[in-house]
Amino acid sequence: MSEFDVIIVGSGIGGLCCGSILALSGKKVLICEAHYKPGGVAHSFSKKGYTFESGPSLWSGIGKWPTTNPLGQILKLLDEEVELFQYKSWQVIVPEGNFNLDVGEEPFKQIIKALRGEKSLKEWELFISEIKPLSQIINEIPLLSFSPDSKNLLELINLTLKFLPNVKQIPKINKAFGNLVDNHLEDPFLRNWVDLLSFLISGMSMHHTNTAAMATLFNEWFEPKSYLEYPKGGSESIVKALINGFKKNGGQLILSSKVKSINFNKNLATGINLENGSTYSCESVVVNTDAWNLKKLIPNKISERWKPKALNPNKCDSFLHIHLGFDADGLENLPLHAIYVDDWERGITAERNIAVFSIPSVLDKNMAPKGKHVLHGYTPANEPWEIWENLNPNELKYKNLKEERCSILLNAVRKFIPDIDERINLKMLGTPITHKKFTNTYCGSYGPALSAAKGLFPGCKTPVKNLFTCGASTFPGIGIPAVSASGAYAAERIIGKKAFAALLKTINL
Repeated sequence: MSEFDVIIVGSGIGGLCCGSILALSGKKVLICEAHYKPGGVAHSFSKKGYTFESGPSLWSGIGKWPTTNPLGQILKLLDEEVELFQYKSWQVIVPEGNFNLDVGEEPFKQIIKALRGEKSLKEWELFISEIKPLSQIINEIPLLSFSPDSKNLLELINLTLKFLPNVKQIPKINKAFGNLVDNHLEDPFLRNWVDLLSFLISGMSMHHTNTAAMATLFNEWFEPKSYLEYPKGGSESIVKALINGFKKNGGQLILSSKVKSINFNKNLATGINLENGSTYSCESVVVNTDAWNLKKLIPNKISERWKPKALNPNKCDSFLHIHLGFDADGLENLPLHAIYVDDWERGITAERNIAVFSIPSVLDKNMAPKGKHVLHGYTPANEPWEIWENLNPNELKYKNLKEERCSILLNAVRKFIPDIDERINLKMLGTPITHKKFTNTYCGSYGPALSAAKGLFPGCKTPVKNLFTCGASTFPGIGIPAVSASGAYAAERIIGKKAFAALLKTINL
């Protein structure tokens, strides 16, 4: 039996961030990953010379310093750099029209003026003026150093004093963003637009999405000098940088090593058992899985100590995917990203109503063979699991339904590549069953649907003293910045506030 200070179950971004910080602090750490590739949802795969992404495609705040992005802060802490492409434009296809949109405040204001007129523009300007104080507060309180589990009363008082001019704004940060929208936006397009951005961030509408997350997004995307980033080589480059930061400080990672159960002695976690029969012992365990998979790893007598909804929350829906390899000949000014909305009236969360696309080979030529492009498209958290759960992927009924349901994706691609059907060299479709298989997520879900109107995601602490959680089921929630921060919070609980603060001080946080 091998012994470690900490064992982490799962090598998603949260687990890798947690493990790399722990290893940097001197802990002996093991990360166990069920899949044959690390990175969780943020992994890629290769076929016939194409490198296909399977998860996040919108990145920002990684390459600049200072940054409010916890992932960028952790990479800085690890002294790991990722080569990045910078770009500003993405394509938007909505009922009001098809247009290219640059990040930054002015480009969107010009779109508003053209589509909706001066009155709507003034509405938006007032709305942004209300968000800016919130963004300034978030800038001054790095998410990496603000675990809700670790602040004592004196620290909270000091923070309040620091922001005395904006003290009335502070309670808004952890409320639902829709409240702010309701108070300032009447124009249907603007309300739909903010609802769309909220849904992309959290998998929920603006009335359930956390204001802090949205204020961060607006700060990153609507500043005059804003830009988006794409890692050279795709999301795999981010994963490799975290693993390098982990391993150079002595961390160990084992793949194709699914954890069967966590061992306990009374109310203490003592180690883990793998499905292959291997056993490892440790002083602390961190679980980087969703809440539903966590429940499977612990005995009933232990899980009974959790609040009922903590291990069985409401879930976001799943995804449809399309991966294309296609001829690039004659295609000029293709967008790296495009977003498609079929009908605002159906609602942001309606199934097969929204699709998101990335064509990373527009910037990174090595992602596809010469003269080719590679595309990943998906419907974000709006595909019901229930229509798929009893189907057999080997049967014709499943294959026909897959073609039918995924047709929304190819129809949307035709909006910006009209002759895509004649160009396709390679096509792969994915369903919630595919998503569940390769990401090990419950029902292929995006994560828990925990409404900001009803409170925060649970913190990294559990009823077991030395068992911690990180990832999309844990505060701050869903998305790369959030899960990165959650990994840092779990590391802080293990190494202690003083040691964690000393690490952050090395990068002036």
